[in-house]
Amino acid sequence: MKKLLRLAVLFLLIGLLLILGGSLALALYYRNNFPVNTWINGVYCTGKTVRQVNEELAAGAAVPQVTLLGQEGQSWQLDLTQAEGRADYTGSLKKFLRRHASAFWIEHLRQPVTEEVPAACYLYNENKLKSIFDEAEPVRKERETEEGVSLSYSAGEGYRLVDGNSDRLDMEKAFHCLKECLSKGETVVDLVAGGCYVTLEDSPRDRAGREMWKLLEVFFAWPIVYDMGAEKISLTPDILSRFVAADASGVPALDDRGLLVIEEDRVRAWVEELADAYDTVGKTISFPSTRGDLVEVKYDTYGTELDVEAEVAYLMEALGRSREEAEIHVPAYRQEAFARGLDDIGGTYIEVDMTQQHMYYYVDHELALDTDVVTGNTGRRMGTPQGINFVYNKQKNRVLR
Repeated sequence: MKKLLRLAVLFLLIGLLLILGGSLALALYYRNNFPVNTWINGVYCTGKTVRQVNEELAAGAAVPQVTLLGQEGQSWQLDLTQAEGRADYTGSLKKFLRRHASAFWIEHLRQPVTEEVPAACYLYNENKLKSIFDEAEPVRKERETEEGVSLSYSAGEGYRLVDGNSDRLDMEKAFHCLKECLSKGETVVDLVAGGCYVTLEDSPRDRAGREMWKLLEVFFAWPIVYDMGAEKISLTPDILSRFVAADASGVPALDDRGLLVIEEDRVRAWVEELADAYDTVGKTISFPSTRGDLVEVKYDTYGTELDVEAEVAYLMEALGRSREEAEIHVPAYRQEAFARGLDDIGGTYIEVDMTQQHMYYYVDHELALDTDVVTGNTGRRMGTPQGINFVYNKQKNRVLR
């Protein structure tokens, strides 16, 4: 009996040793191989090494676009596939194994583990990566931008500061920042946060350009706004730039006091353009009649005519002094119509249809009265002349024959 008991104890000890040895062997095995019932990114990983799982994950993973973030919210895309880019999960897989290795594999028997892991880094051909980086828009723009500070003038835009010293992209640093992000598995490269923008030192000529721009900024700061009635015309920087005298190289001229020189002929040219747009005296227009057709009718006694000389004098005075706010200006007229604006007939007027001997009275574009009328007798050479005229006389209870 004692012999049988000893044998039983011996077999039990051997069994425990085998179990412990097997568990230890599996624990050691799963330090380098994935435990049972393990799924990563949809791939069954049990018994596989990090290298094997990494190859499967990389083969099934799409290579994302790399985004470069610049200043003021600008962004550009790089196609990493052109640099033979591929995801590498080695680092993430090793972290996973460290969390689930050794004795913890036993827990997988009753509860499978499913996990999503990101790429630890992105591998690439460095020469090809450099090639697509060099073709990126911010890099090309950086190569094409000349150093220095200058003023540029163009019709329709006026003067602007061309600053080739500020916010220059350090291309070498930017490429290093790109590689560093890829080494961390990041596909968004913030060039600002990476300190990839630098400012070059201004030369004496550059500083002079900046000082001139400050004068122009003050000149542009508070515009004069022409109140034309229905329309408001602001003397924007592109218009104001036209008034500034410049030397042969296009640099604005300064007087003895260091102030911008305003050229009267340029001011006059703009006022004449304004007058050409708004003057109606003597012009002929197509008028939409109440009966439905367009009639050609000429401004006769009625109409608008700006006082060009008065406006030139006003602008020469106003542009030569400082302003602390926008200035609203109603222009001077040699002849002013009832309505002000491009449509100086307005919505309140009388329309006389001499063909049908009928009159229409409009108030704010609404027909308020229509009635028969009698116009001049053309047979007696006393015909009512056609044209756009002021109402210069009214008589009550007058009988016309």
